Amino acid sequence: MYKKDRLIVALDKPSLQEAQELVFRLEEKVTFYKVGLELFLNSRGEIIEFLKKQNKKIFLDLKFHDIPNTVAQAAKWAVGLGLDMFNVHASGGEEMLKRTVEMVNITAEKNNILPPKVIAVTVLTSFDEAGFAQLGFRDPIKETARKLAIISQKAGLDGVVCSPWEAQEIKNVCGQGFLTVCPGVRPLGSHNQDQKRTMTPGEAIKNGVDYLVVGRPINQSADPQAAAREILQEMEEEK
Repeated sequence: MYKKDRLIVALDKPSLQEAQELVFRLEEKVTFYKVGLELFLNSRGEIIEFLKKQNKKIFLDLKFHDIPNTVAQAAKWAVGLGLDMFNVHASGGEEMLKRTVEMVNITAEKNNILPPKVIAVTVLTSFDEAGFAQLGFRDPIKETARKLAIISQKAGLDGVVCSPWEAQEIKNVCGQGFLTVCPGVRPLGSHNQDQKRTMTPGEAIKNGVDYLVVGRPINQSADPQAAAREILQEMEEEK
């Protein structure tokens, strides 16, 4: 995998026009984009077609979490969008996860297309241990993420969304082929904002991260292309 394919830029923009402008500014430096709730809803899904026309890879970050049938039906429509990756919440449970994978495979085969990667959110990177415990969880974050990763792998998913701090442990128990997609990556000298469990790009690569999800350090930069180039350089230096 080329290093630039391992960088996923979060298109955290409030409008379709602003998102398009960022993609044009980044040119060929970035091949993979994450589309979250705000942009997907505000663009009425048009951002997906735009990215496909630009030959970009797409990670749809809507974090499906509901009863098994509802999530499976949502997954069916997600496959039809021609995505490369989308996510669900691992805490939805094994039945929900299995039903989702089954629907993805059935729909992809029916439409004669490659199925998108399905990954499960373990513990949001906005949590620290104190905030996590406040919700009633007894195990530490790393142990919870590990358990949810094992459940997700057993259900047939391709990988998980986790903090870079949990990536290596998840690789140890689930194998190198199980994907780790990690937000909470911040280049040297940048602010963490509301991310609590962060690492630099170089540290993340060393810790077993397959895909680095980076938003504000690129989105809010005066020179997004230079910011992306610096992150790619940090990734290369720690290989």
